[in-house]
Amino acid sequence: MSNDAVALYHRLVTEDAEGESGHGGPERVAGNGLRLLAANALQSAGDQVVNAKTVLPWLLHGLGAPAALVGLLVPIRESGSMLPQAALTPWVLARPRRTRVWMLGATGQGVATLAMAAAAAFLEGALAGVVILTALAAFALSRALCSMSSKDVQGRTVPKGQRGQITGMSTAVSGVVAVAIGLGLRAIGPDVAPTVLALFLAGAALTWFAGVAVYAGVREPSDDGAASTPDESWWRDAWSLLSTDAHFRRFVTVRALLLVSALAPPFLVTLSARSDRGLLSGLGAFVIAQGLASVLGGRVFGRLADRSSRSVLVVGAAAASVVILVVVLIVSVVETGTAGWVLTVGYFVISLIHVGVRVARKAYVVDMAEGDQRTRYVAVANSSMGVILLVTGAVSAGIATFGEVAALVFLAVLGLAGALVGRTLPEVSKGA
Repeated sequence: MSNDAVALYHRLVTEDAEGESGHGGPERVAGNGLRLLAANALQSAGDQVVNAKTVLPWLLHGLGAPAALVGLLVPIRESGSMLPQAALTPWVLARPRRTRVWMLGATGQGVATLAMAAAAAFLEGALAGVVILTALAAFALSRALCSMSSKDVQGRTVPKGQRGQITGMSTAVSGVVAVAIGLGLRAIGPDVAPTVLALFLAGAALTWFAGVAVYAGVREPSDDGAASTPDESWWRDAWSLLSTDAHFRRFVTVRALLLVSALAPPFLVTLSARSDRGLLSGLGAFVIAQGLASVLGGRVFGRLADRSSRSVLVVGAAAASVVILVVVLIVSVVETGTAGWVLTVGYFVISLIHVGVRVARKAYVVDMAEGDQRTRYVAVANSSMGVILLVTGAVSAGIATFGEVAALVFLAVLGLAGALVGRTLPEVSKGA
């Protein structure tokens, strides 16, 4: 690692020299940190295109896929990457180098994205929708491997006090990419052809392949990478964690109540589609809004999460709930044209808050445990959230039959409850 690279890392990340000795010293920490930042940024940039809330719904709409298939995008993308994690834990723990697990998952995401691009370019109708959903399911399964291994690798190679900053800066970089994509879509115009989106998907696939090349250079500590095998089956292990570990159980409960910032945006998009702008013309605006939220929130929330990830979670849940209630109130009394702008701004603010919640959530689970226990926490928490997401999504969808406003109010109430419960979480951050 050259002195220039170390200096660059020092400029990007506020270091605590005290915590570097257990992670290979300043030079190794800097080298690993820069590689993790670059690889995570590449993956996050690809995510802006393979987005189940914006780009993919527009793509299926343009291909003439049935509306029922469009409704399956978010559940497959989110739950598909969470539900398998507890079952995959024994296999992941048996791997002596978790970097290789991440590289396998990233390769799978790249291949799946290429399959989506091919479907967008050469298929149409229900067949195109089914192929894209199947590829998205493979994408989600591959993402599960990256999710499980990335936090473990980060915990082994980067000290406390720097992890949130790396996650936040990666998010910010992806936001820049999202803004560029959104501006490109706006320049193309309201009628974005599926073949154009196919090119975007093909380009996104390259980000994962580039990420694999970068991640290959991450150096894990040799004394902390030994493979292990759980003493019991994965489902017994998951139940044991949830039933006996009060700290972990409380974290999962809070995370479930924080779904307000994750599930509210689609309802804001649906409401916006009824404004004076057409469905396709709004694609660029929402992608830009999401990108700006990542750019502005990534680094700021990364630093705040390193100080107190618990505080970011609590404030984020409360803020998201208040914003939703304010947007609902304004939309209920203003004219349709004005409502469109209010919803776009509301989408941006909720996306900004969600960046903070995601960064803080990741920093919290990485800081609350060490070694293989961290991998178990991540896997069981995500598998639990896969189930909870399906249930909460189904409930909010059912409430949405009475209107999007009713669903948004329901989610806002969940968020306020999450803020109250979150205050009981113990502090785990280095700056707390």
